[in-house]
Amino acid sequence: MNTSLTLLDRNLQLVRYPQDLQHPSWQAWDAADEYIIEYVEQNIQDLQNQSVSIYNDDFGVLACWFAASKPIWVSDSFVAKQSCLVNLQQNNILIDAVTFYDSVTPVDSPAELVLLKIPKTTALLEQQLIDLQARVTPSTTVIAAGKANLIQKSTLALFEKYLGRTTTSLAKKKARLVFCQPTGIKSHSSPYPTIWYTDKPRFEISNLANVFARQQLDIGARFMLEHLSKLANMDNKTVIDLGCGNGVLGLYILNQHKQTKVVFVDESYMAVASAKHNVLLNLAEKEPQTDFIVNNCLDNFTKKSKFTDVDIVLCNPPFHQQNAITDHIAWQMFKDAKSVLQNGGQLVVVGNRHLDYPNKLKRLFGNATIVATNQKFSILSATKR
Repeated sequence: MNTSLTLLDRNLQLVRYPQDLQHPSWQAWDAADEYIIEYVEQNIQDLQNQSVSIYNDDFGVLACWFAASKPIWVSDSFVAKQSCLVNLQQNNILIDAVTFYDSVTPVDSPAELVLLKIPKTTALLEQQLIDLQARVTPSTTVIAAGKANLIQKSTLALFEKYLGRTTTSLAKKKARLVFCQPTGIKSHSSPYPTIWYTDKPRFEISNLANVFARQQLDIGARFMLEHLSKLANMDNKTVIDLGCGNGVLGLYILNQHKQTKVVFVDESYMAVASAKHNVLLNLAEKEPQTDFIVNNCLDNFTKKSKFTDVDIVLCNPPFHQQNAITDHIAWQMFKDAKSVLQNGGQLVVVGNRHLDYPNKLKRLFGNATIVATNQKFSILSATKR
């Protein structure tokens, strides 16, 4: 892995988190990071005396570079925050130089300079621009950066709608900058959370902007729900809904099994907040049987959860981190599940049939059973022995 960023006669040592699971060809910054750093350094005066806010800094490169300005740092990703903390430390930058906010905690202070990486999820960008309305004035400078193919006319229209006049730079190394001049008019409210309903039973499912399957029940979860009865007996068990999203799987389990405890885990703050809201909205009486954790898979699980005797782990692993296609998250989920399960406990996975999950599970657990399959998905079960 390339860990050395040299730019404008400065050098930073940067890694992705968790470092030991990353592909050797990856690095912790991209051309958009370099482009926005170069532009700010060459065009923004008196930088250290401005209130700087950084959004969606995937691995902490912007926080490290602009640490002297004591920036506010906002992200929906627990993993991004851990990357940022590691990179601050290894570049001998005090962690106190950065003020961290998650995506569900309002930032009240005004911003003079906003540096924003364009997120993959358009809804998250929209929510962040809405949130920024309360923090910007006509004197605020807003600069966004991203891969050129992520910056569409619709992207620019969001900046225009919520903040003000917007222009773009020329493309450089397939990256582009967006410049926005806020008007200071705060006339738009948020369309989020998105709400939809399940059938039998009818649950109201509320989804904040960055939640996976925000607009409807995703087909992987639907397939898992169809076959829950084929899984191990969940009565009076402790179940982890790993990568819980809006929490719909755990919600069904709580409804069907009176004494079962469910731990909802996701690396997205918005996902865990949505899952908790959905439990309290639909099954408030089950709240004592639940726990909600924002985490990188199941890192230090026994220190973070009030329920530690785990019988079943359910997961639908993502196969991307930021914009990179990867299976390292699935592998970490599988390993972490094995480490927290009691002997005889089960990991239940739903995934696309083309993924090599059966062999991975057999290698790790020594066994793997196909519970159900269709043209797109397989549900697999592995038992800790």
